[in-house]
Amino acid sequence: MRDQLEAVALSVRSLSMDAIQKANSGHPGLPLGAAELAAVLYGKILRHNPANPRWADRDRFVLSAGHGSMFLYSILHLAGYPVSLDDIKAFRQIGSRCPGHPEYGYTEGVEATTGPLGQGVSHAVGMAVAESMLAARFNRGDFAPVNHYTYALVGEGCLMEGVSSEASSLAGHLKLGKLIVFYDENRICIDGSTDMTFSEDVAGRYASYGWQVLSGDMYDTAGIERLVSEAKADALRPSLIMLKSVIGKGAPTVAGSAKAHGAPLGAEGVAEAKRNLGLDPSADFQVLPEAYEYFKGRKASFSAAEADWNALFEAWSGKYPELRSSWDEAMAPGGINPALLASVKAPEVGADEKIATRTASQTALNAFAKVLPNLVGGSADLQGPNAVALKGAAAYGPESRDGRYLHFGIREFAMAAVANGIQLHGGFRSFCATFLVFSDYLRPALRLAALMKIPSIYVLTHDSVYLGEDGPTHQPVETVASLRMIPNVKVYRPADAEETFYAWKEALARADGPSCLVLSRQNLPVLSKDDPDWRHTIECGAYVVRKGGDVPDATVLATGSEVSLAVKAAELAAPMKVRVVSVMSKETFESQPELLRETILGGKEGSLRIVTAEAGTKTGWEGWTKDREDHLSIDRFGESGPGDKVAAHLGFTAEALAGILTRKP
Repeated sequence: MRDQLEAVALSVRSLSMDAIQKANSGHPGLPLGAAELAAVLYGKILRHNPANPRWADRDRFVLSAGHGSMFLYSILHLAGYPVSLDDIKAFRQIGSRCPGHPEYGYTEGVEATTGPLGQGVSHAVGMAVAESMLAARFNRGDFAPVNHYTYALVGEGCLMEGVSSEASSLAGHLKLGKLIVFYDENRICIDGSTDMTFSEDVAGRYASYGWQVLSGDMYDTAGIERLVSEAKADALRPSLIMLKSVIGKGAPTVAGSAKAHGAPLGAEGVAEAKRNLGLDPSADFQVLPEAYEYFKGRKASFSAAEADWNALFEAWSGKYPELRSSWDEAMAPGGINPALLASVKAPEVGADEKIATRTASQTALNAFAKVLPNLVGGSADLQGPNAVALKGAAAYGPESRDGRYLHFGIREFAMAAVANGIQLHGGFRSFCATFLVFSDYLRPALRLAALMKIPSIYVLTHDSVYLGEDGPTHQPVETVASLRMIPNVKVYRPADAEETFYAWKEALARADGPSCLVLSRQNLPVLSKDDPDWRHTIECGAYVVRKGGDVPDATVLATGSEVSLAVKAAELAAPMKVRVVSVMSKETFESQPELLRETILGGKEGSLRIVTAEAGTKTGWEGWTKDREDHLSIDRFGESGPGDKVAAHLGFTAEALAGILTRKP
C-alpha cells in the first residue's frame, strides 16, 4: 500500500512539472513539495466519491495556496474525477478545465476559487460554519445526515495575508473542531527565504487563537494520517497541522529555493528532476501504473461511503419527512426556494412616512427570513447601525450551532470571505454587512464572489455624505461607482422604503452572482410613483417616478436618496416638463433592450436630454448625457457636519439640480 501511495505522489510530481513546462507558466514548487499530502489526502483521508463530486456530505478540501493548482488537478485526475490527461496537457490555456488557479465551476472537485492568498482558508472557515449549522438543523439523535470535515492547505503566503489571521481568529473563537488546515511549511516565498520578512511563532500564534497545533513531516504519509486522527479527536478546536517540507522536492536544480516557486523548471531542469525521481527523462506526462491501480482499487470504497450515506439519508427522510422537505428547500439553487420567496408580501408603508432605507431593509430582511430559514448572516460589529438583526434568531456560536446571526467582529474582509464559504458549501443563502465606505476592506472577497458566480449578499449602509458628522473618512463618494465596475456584481440603491423590499427580493432571486444593497442612514420620504405597475417595472432596474408628460423636456436618472431630491428639483424647474426615473440598479437597467429603456426614459437616448443625479462621483454616468455639465455629482471628499449642511456646502441641492435642468445646453 505504501508503494502505491508513493507512486501516486510521484505521478503528481510528474504531471505537475510537465504541465507547467508545456504551458511555460506556473508554480511547480508546491505540487513537487507536497505531493505526498495529495496522495494520502485523496487516497485515504478524505471522505469523498470522485464519481459524484457534488455529494452533499462529502468532505471539503480547499487549496488555499491556489498558485499550486497542479497539485489539485493532478490528484483529481488520478483519483478519478472528470479531469482528463488532455485537460492537464491544456493547463493554463483558454477554455481549459485546468486554469492557472483553481476556479469554482470550471473543474469538478474544485470547491472554491483560490489564488488570492488567504481567502481560500477563509472560505474553508465558512464551510466549517455551514457544516455545523446544517448539522444542528438536520441531525437528530438517531441520524446524522450532516457529518463531514473541511480541510485546507495553506502556504507561507496565506499565513502572511491579514485575512487569514482574521478568519483563523474567528474560527478559534467559534471552536470549529471539524476544520483541519495543513501548513506547507517550506519557509520559502517568491523573493527568497521567509526569514527576511516572517519570523513569528506560527504555532504560538495559532495556539493563541484557540487552535490545536500539531506538527509533522510532509513525507511521512502514515504520520499525516495519525495527525489527522489526533486533530479529529479534539472536537472543540480547529487544527493546524504544520508539515515540514522542501519546496520543489525532487528537482535538484530548484529544490529548497525560491527558484521553485513561480516559474517552470526549464527543459533541462525537468529532465534532471525526472532522472532524480527515477522517471524516464524522454517521456512526458508519465503516470505510474500503480497510481491508477491504487485509485481503481479505492473506487468501490469511495462509492460505498456515499451509498451508506444515501441509505442513512433515505431512512432519515422516512422518519423526518418535514426535515427532508426543509432540506430540499435549502438545497435549491442559490439556497432559495422561488415559491417561498414569492410568498413574502411587501410590508405596508404609510404615504406620509419618512424611513431610512437601512430601517426599511431591516423590515424586509426579517420578512424574508421568516419564511426562508436558511437565510443567515451578520455584520462586522455593526448589527444596530446596519440594521441587520434577525428577530427571534439566536446568535451562532459554540453553544448555539442553530443560530442564524453571526457576530463577525471587526473583520470585514474575513466576514465577506467566510460568508462566501457558507454560500459555497450549500444549504444557505448568506449575507454580511458593514458601512458602505468599509466595503473597501472586503472588496477582494466581493470580487471572488462575482468571479465564482455565487449569490452572496452585501448590506452596505451609510451610503453618502448625508451621514454627516463622521466626516470624509466615513462618507463614501467614489465607492458606489467602484462597486459597479466589478463584473457580475449587481448594486441596488433603493430610493425609499417600498423600493427597499424589492431590492432584497431581487438580490435573493439572483443565483448567479453577488448583490450589494446600498442603503441610507437618513430618513427618506415614501415616493408617489406615476408608474402604476412600478412593482414589476422595477425588475428592469428602473421605473418612472414622475412622468413629466409623454414627451419630457429632460429626464433625470437618479438613485437612492437623490430620487426625492430630483422630484423636488423637477417641481422647481416648472413649467419645464421633467421626467424623474429611479434607477435602483444601474447595471440591470443598462442591460435592458433599447426599446424598453427608451419607454422608461421617455424618448430616444440619442436625442433626449438626460441629466443624472447621484451623491457620489459621476464616474459611470458620463455615457448617459450629451453635455458634460448635465450631472449633479460629488467629485471630491466630503466634510464633517450635519448631513444636509454638508450637502449644501458641496452644492448638492434640489436648487442646484433645478439650475442644471433649466440651463440652456
